[in-house]
Amino acid sequence: MKTNKFLVSAFALSIAFAAFTSCSDDEDNSLPPIGGYNSADEVAASSLKAYWPLNGDGIESKSNTSPSSTVATTYVAGIKGQAANFNSGYMAYPSITALNTTSGSATITCWAKISNTKLVAGGPSNISPIFSLTRTGEPFGNLNLIGETHGLTSSDSIQVKGIFRIKKPDGTDFGGDAVNMLKQESWMDATHTWNANKIGGQWAHIVYWYDGPTATNRIYVNGVKISNSAWEVRNNGDAFLLNHFTPTRPVIGALETVVTGANTDAWNAALKGQVDEVRVYDKALTPAEIGALYELEKAGR
Repeated sequence: MKTNKFLVSAFALSIAFAAFTSCSDDEDNSLPPIGGYNSADEVAASSLKAYWPLNGDGIESKSNTSPSSTVATTYVAGIKGQAANFNSGYMAYPSITALNTTSGSATITCWAKISNTKLVAGGPSNISPIFSLTRTGEPFGNLNLIGETHGLTSSDSIQVKGIFRIKKPDGTDFGGDAVNMLKQESWMDATHTWNANKIGGQWAHIVYWYDGPTATNRIYVNGVKISNSAWEVRNNGDAFLLNHFTPTRPVIGALETVVTGANTDAWNAALKGQVDEVRVYDKALTPAEIGALYELEKAGR
């Protein structure tokens, strides 16, 4: 009996030790929150309308929508898992219901790795389309995020630009853009700002932000606002809520007229570059949310 009692006691002790060890391992492997979040998926989760992880396929995860057209696209190591690699390519999607309506504000976030293709002053100048919510028959859609050269000739010089087009009640459009100036130009006055953010050829977290109540649009890169302050506020700062031309459909890597074959503009070409973690929110994210999203995805979370 003493032997049996000893065996039972030893068995119970081993279970208790295993449980303690397991708990200790869990605690050792846990990661502290960043900005109050454990993963990027928690940031403004209720306002996330579309999300492309781009982990080996082009499926938009919230609606489970696959691209209707894929051109010159492969997959490589990305910022989180895999990323889409475009060789003058794109992925075009059918209309996604959640993206046809809007609260009046929006934020597009993604990671992109693009390089300046204009390496000599007289060389061809192409834009690098990253993401577009299209508008039928027009190259620039409701919301557009692109990189461009703007006369720059060094491989690390990419000017990031966001462009919006809003449908007015009479069917015409109201539009504008936000852009990063990489250096001070001679024509700039004290209202202009610039940021020498040399992101060409490396992964960068890029955010295009539109706030309808103040008709303000901005560009953030790696958690920092970099857009030229003189051109951020539109409509004199009075409200101008997003109202999409419909149907609209998302395209990663090109603008609408390239996808339809109607393009005649030399500057308008499909993307040569890489894109990862594309998210579209139905709100203007706060600076804290943008910073947390950048840090979390950079950490693979």
